Amino acid sequence: MTETLPDRLATDPKSPYHDAALLERGVGIRFNGAEKTNVEEYCVSEGWVRVAVGKTMDRKGKPLTLKLNGTVEPYMRGAE
Repeated sequence: MTETLPDRLATDPKSPYHDAALLERGVGIRFNGAEKTNVEEYCVSEGWVRVAVGKTMDRKGKPLTLKLNGTVEPYMRGAE
């Protein structure tokens, strides 16, 4: 049984791309073939991820992010 993951997903609850139920079940990201655990948002069709930069926060209290371009492969954790 394969589940189709959305093209774009974000961990920020204020984002229109946030899906709490899906994130609770566990979504993993492979970026350019490497496992990433600090992804805040991804877009498969545009080929980018936003990763948290350490524990640095912006002035609104959100993690400071860096946008990286490459191959994005989302998957459901436990269904590997």
